[in-house]
Amino acid sequence: MASNKKYWKSVEELKGSSIVETLSKNEFVDEIATDQFLGDKETLENSSTSRRDFLKYVGFTTAAASLAACEGPVRKSIPYVVKPNDIIAGVADWYATSMADGYDFANVLVKTREGRPIQIMPNKDANGTTTARVQAAILSLYDEKLRLKEPTKAGEEISWSDADKEIGLKLLSLQNQNKPVVLLTGTMASPSTDKIISEFTTAYPNIKHVVYDAVSEAGATEAMLAMYGKRALPNYHLEKAKTIVSIGADFLSDFHGGFEKGYVNGRKPESGQMSYHVQFESNMSLTGANADKRVVLKPSDQVFALLNLYNEVTGNRVSSKATPVDAEIKKMALELRMNGSRSVVMTGLNDKNAQLIAFAINEALSSEIFDTNNTLNIRQGNDAEVAQLISDMKSGKVAGLLTHNVDPIYSLANSTDFIEGFSKLELSVALSTENSATVDASNYALPTPHFLESWGDTQFDSVTYGLMQPTIQPLFNTRQLQDTLLMWSGNSTKYYDYLKTFAADSVLNGSSWNTALHNGFFNRASVVEEVEFVSTVSLASAASALSSSANKASGFELNLYTKTGLGDGKQANNPWLQEFPDPITRASWDNYLTMSIADAKELGFSNPVKDNGAINGDYAKISVNGKEAVVPVMIQPGQAKGSLGLALGFGKTFGLKEEMQVGVNAYPFYANSNNIQYGVTIEKVGGYHEFACTQVQKTIAGRHDILKVASLKEYKNVDPKDHHHGWNKPAYVSYDHQEVEANTIDLWDEHNRDLGHHFNLSIDLTSCTGCGACVVACHAENNVPVVGKREVRVGRDMHWLRIDRYYSSTVETREDAKELGLSRGEMYEALETEAENPEVTFQPMMCQHCNHAPCETVCPVAATTHGRQGQNQMTYNRCVGTRYCANNCPYRVRRFNWFEYANNNQFDFNMNNEYGKMVLNPDVVVRGRGVMEKCSMCIQMTQATILKAKKEGRAVNTDEFETACSSACTTGSLVFGDVNNKEDKVAALAKDKRAYNVLDYLQTKPNVIYQVKIKNTNEA
Repeated sequence: MASNKKYWKSVEELKGSSIVETLSKNEFVDEIATDQFLGDKETLENSSTSRRDFLKYVGFTTAAASLAACEGPVRKSIPYVVKPNDIIAGVADWYATSMADGYDFANVLVKTREGRPIQIMPNKDANGTTTARVQAAILSLYDEKLRLKEPTKAGEEISWSDADKEIGLKLLSLQNQNKPVVLLTGTMASPSTDKIISEFTTAYPNIKHVVYDAVSEAGATEAMLAMYGKRALPNYHLEKAKTIVSIGADFLSDFHGGFEKGYVNGRKPESGQMSYHVQFESNMSLTGANADKRVVLKPSDQVFALLNLYNEVTGNRVSSKATPVDAEIKKMALELRMNGSRSVVMTGLNDKNAQLIAFAINEALSSEIFDTNNTLNIRQGNDAEVAQLISDMKSGKVAGLLTHNVDPIYSLANSTDFIEGFSKLELSVALSTENSATVDASNYALPTPHFLESWGDTQFDSVTYGLMQPTIQPLFNTRQLQDTLLMWSGNSTKYYDYLKTFAADSVLNGSSWNTALHNGFFNRASVVEEVEFVSTVSLASAASALSSSANKASGFELNLYTKTGLGDGKQANNPWLQEFPDPITRASWDNYLTMSIADAKELGFSNPVKDNGAINGDYAKISVNGKEAVVPVMIQPGQAKGSLGLALGFGKTFGLKEEMQVGVNAYPFYANSNNIQYGVTIEKVGGYHEFACTQVQKTIAGRHDILKVASLKEYKNVDPKDHHHGWNKPAYVSYDHQEVEANTIDLWDEHNRDLGHHFNLSIDLTSCTGCGACVVACHAENNVPVVGKREVRVGRDMHWLRIDRYYSSTVETREDAKELGLSRGEMYEALETEAENPEVTFQPMMCQHCNHAPCETVCPVAATTHGRQGQNQMTYNRCVGTRYCANNCPYRVRRFNWFEYANNNQFDFNMNNEYGKMVLNPDVVVRGRGVMEKCSMCIQMTQATILKAKKEGRAVNTDEFETACSSACTTGSLVFGDVNNKEDKVAALAKDKRAYNVLDYLQTKPNVIYQVKIKNTNEA
């Protein structure tokens, strides 16, 4: 399995495109004129400078830099007159709190410096996890463009007291007239807030509370209500699973909030047991990319596959029809029955009937993984009530609307009906953290604080009660929703006091409030009341309705999904997330229509690659249920023929910076909150789209040993270093006419690395799901700049850590093809067939901190040097920007500051305004133009750990060292530590039989170690 794979990053690379070959060789380029070389951004970005030209000016720049250093800019700072007792300058404070923004929910730890929150990490004591969006939420706190700063009425500022008085009188008037008012919120998962809303609606009996989730999972909550009498999401304990069958459920991303931690905990090859995961899907998802086996299936066939699976598992015969994958369905039914209670089935179809069928399969299996007791409360939206609200608004039955942190004008499929009804309201009040189209349309706009400025509580599942506390004083004149509702209800209690009393009376059972607040959570009794299975649900009727809807499928089928980066679009104005590359397509700053290779060829769509590595795409006009949009096309290996994919959360324009107004709004296609839409028509239109996509910019140049993958059977039974069949063979070289392991030969004198600390980072490719939380955490910790779509497009992204996505095909190389008698055309035809459903592997790649670093030997000014602790260090004020180090780095991990990214209106992101700069980490310098930068292995964090231990008069504790990426990693794929401390986990991992170095034959001797990826191919 590990020996004959061909790895490739893009379809162009798979085809052996001449442009890709040119990109891999394009190191020396033509001379250019001096005015071009020293020009502005417009001329420089299109220029190519040779090393000879560069050296003509390097003497001048060095002298100029030295002269400029003598006249540095003056920075005025104001010291504390009276230092606060709870702040020690230069020392970080950590607060445990919870994030709940209506779409993302997490128990987190927040790092603050001098009163400023600067980073979010998972609260692992509370079993907390973070995603790229949760990590990036810290930057949304400082969004000076979008955040509401003062209460307004019709766009004019108004005082809080006047707003309360006017709104109070209007609410009283509507109550006296018995005119209906609706409070429309997103999911808050807050017990105390639920109680406050209940008291508010008691005070105003004409007010009804409706919950609206822009991206709905009401199909599952309605099915739970029908089958178990409880409106919530089921929980899945994937760490217990032996067999996992998912039909369109992206459970490593946003399905029910994601289950990546449990999934990875059930896939530890060293235990000898790994769950067997089969994914049936149309779009190439993060979950499908990680599956042991992926079956390509368009959405309508997924419906029948689910029904056929139900028939095979239960022995019943509900209404269905044959699919192209029925043989695989029968195999999986057998596998599910064999493993019984250790098996589970999930479906991502947002349809009550589909969820009922999936639940019934799990009941038939007596699945331990499927949990209907400790349920999830993170999706409480009620689609039926939202639809009724819009109907009532249109007919004039609703007189008032109070909204909280929702934007239905942007996210409703039938937003025109909502707008029509909105115009008939007598009272409209928006309580919101950020400006939006709905806020702008409201009579009153009342600013609410960010969750990092707020008190609150959360109940994400039935056991863990979380607390939310402010980590900074409010930046603007804001007031919490809870305080507002209490005041309007006639209750003078402050929300903090109300929350403290509520927790003491209803949750803590005599436990300390201060302890719970310090920890950020309190675990209720672990024994949850058993929920009974309701057998009166007619599964035959559910199957019939489900089958009937799928039978109507025609034309192309559209699968609407959420991206790992932007989700439902709440953080669309967050530049970290816009620049975050999609884990699958590696594109940022865009959404697009994903299309199969076969359909693209048939319809004439292409993604040509330019000579600078940039990718273009044709435009398509799609029509769904009378709605049209022109969308760029991205040809996606692994997309089901006859299906299309389009991400929600893009195309938002109101209130956003111009640079953030990217993509196409897909919500108009989201009819009835159904993520699957049938009857889609598509036609090619003129023009081409310029993608910011990094997938072709760094080719692997035929070095397919970058990745190592083996089956569980090979891992258990085959010697990893076996010369012929080994799955982790070291590189060999010829020495003294003998073939010896490359790591036994050295051109350098070795240094003694046994003294002091020596840092290693281990990356387990089996555990890495490609989620990218580490990428954003690195951004936050190390002040990595955002450069914008234009710069990313031409390969100037500044990510210190990237996650390379490789496709692989179990097809022979050119040499093997010749031996088998295959022509070149036949070989590429076979490869293209493989590309219809390739295997996927993710590989985090950062500076490898080589002990024999090629970059260090070519730097003419010793700006990059090696430290005693194993880190390759950058001295920024010594760097003159020759870029020799980047050219000599085989891992392509160094980043050059082509421009001044801070305090520059051409890069109007967070480093260009005073609020945005508040997120910067004072322990890390902001780099200037002309300087090379790269991963530092978070040297500021390792030094802080050493100094803390020294101050406390002790040795550094086992596994105390951390980096931003290892701290953020939910699955434990990234493990950092000191290999000289034999108790550290990384010391054992460095010697594990799965451990290898990328490009080990170069003998750079990296301090980053990879663990061979193990897949369960379900072989005996």
